[in-house]
Amino acid sequence: MSESTKPSQGNIWLYLTVFLTGSSVMIIELLGTRLIAPFYGASLYVWSSLISVTMIALSVGYYVGGRWADRASRTGLSLIIALAGFFTIIIPWVTRSVLLATDPLGLRGGAFVSALVLFSPSLTLLGMVSPFAIKLATAKLEGVGSSSGTIYAVSTVGSVIGTLLLGFFLFPWVGSRQILVSLGLILLVLSIIVSIYEQKHFARTIAVLPCLLLTVVSLCLMPKIVGATYIDPTGRFNVLSETESMYGYVRVIEDNKRQLRMLTADASMIGAANMPDGVNRLMYQDIVALMPALKPNIKKALLIGQGAGHMAMTLRDRYGIVTDTLEIDPAVDNAARKHFGFKPNGMAIVGDARYEIRHLTGPYDLIIHDCFTGGSEPSHLLTVETLQQLQTLLAPEGLIALNFVSFGKGEGQQALASVSKTISQVFANQSLFISDPGENFNDFIFLAGSQPIDITAKSLSAEQTQWLSQRQFSVDASHGLILTDNLNPLEHMQAHKSETYRHVLVDWFGPELLVR
Repeated sequence: MSESTKPSQGNIWLYLTVFLTGSSVMIIELLGTRLIAPFYGASLYVWSSLISVTMIALSVGYYVGGRWADRASRTGLSLIIALAGFFTIIIPWVTRSVLLATDPLGLRGGAFVSALVLFSPSLTLLGMVSPFAIKLATAKLEGVGSSSGTIYAVSTVGSVIGTLLLGFFLFPWVGSRQILVSLGLILLVLSIIVSIYEQKHFARTIAVLPCLLLTVVSLCLMPKIVGATYIDPTGRFNVLSETESMYGYVRVIEDNKRQLRMLTADASMIGAANMPDGVNRLMYQDIVALMPALKPNIKKALLIGQGAGHMAMTLRDRYGIVTDTLEIDPAVDNAARKHFGFKPNGMAIVGDARYEIRHLTGPYDLIIHDCFTGGSEPSHLLTVETLQQLQTLLAPEGLIALNFVSFGKGEGQQALASVSKTISQVFANQSLFISDPGENFNDFIFLAGSQPIDITAKSLSAEQTQWLSQRQFSVDASHGLILTDNLNPLEHMQAHKSETYRHVLVDWFGPELLVR
């Protein structure tokens, strides 16, 4: 077989190889957020870190792969794929150590460095595949353009298929760790197949041995990788359930010392109750629970951000209000029903808020907007456009209650001012309350509607009026921004909040419990 005929007869195996490695790149990138988010949150900073690391790794891979291809006598592709498979398999094994080591770097620095350490080795090696494949597919100089175009096209198609396969089929049913381990094994098997081809067609007698060795080492590590779990040595915390969903890592954790059962999604606490009696422990919900007393004619409510379901159950049990609930994550809904006794008395909708809101008809006397936790910011749910959609669902004298975690003054206060300014673009009247007076970092509850809000209404008892008046808060909205779908820097303004909240959780749980 002449040197010029080898590539033309072997292009099919090359196309299959770049297709599979192209798929692997996107799968690793997307799964990266699922490994980092429980510790650093599923914020824009985590996504930016993963995308940046992927681009850096691929750039380095393209450069190094091209130089290696020119010096490798048209062989070595199998070793690159085998190393990529090995580094992919060990990602779940080293994740805990890497995240704990990067914790002192803070939210942004820690997210970037952890992504760099965890994913750049495998992504760099996968980036080296395309230059190697182009070298192997090119028999003559005039064929370089056609070969390189075809290789990159096939690789890109593989990336598309991998993304769709992961998002539509694999991820809803298989955990991210299992997918990464399986992907690593597939790459190792692919490397053995490629090494056999290299040995046969390029007379490389040592091509198979390194791939087999890396495969054996990976298989020996499998029990440690698959069986790696964290056990609290103090016995203080008990994890009742943990589910990896499309939207986050959902866990129900009991704190035996505080007698507290908590519902968490990634690095956010979205529900808390007493272990003995199931009574809600999130103080801001006590303020929202007074709204039916403030507006006695409330018959129907909508809760956006169901969480553990305590708000809906309070409205039902205390006031007999029919409450429709809207929750994006089915894992959260399941945990609320199983571990917090949530039983809806209205429609229980599981889906994206912006989409589902467009399909609701109302009218609602009360809308509770409770999607803003201490963790990541669903910024698209707090814009003029979103509030206008909610306004169309309100009854003429309806009321909207919006919970927002922020700082009342100093650094980070602009976010609170921006929310106030945005609400004022849609609703004629608003009042602001603070969950825990005296604390700067807090839950803030906005009440808004077309009618003035009177906390001295006769429907409230003197005790309730006094309790609310002690929690009234004023904010200067003049230096805030109007948040829109077009311009919404809310997550940037909330960076200090996210970092502070993460430290609160680390102090509460300890860093080890937050790492998967």
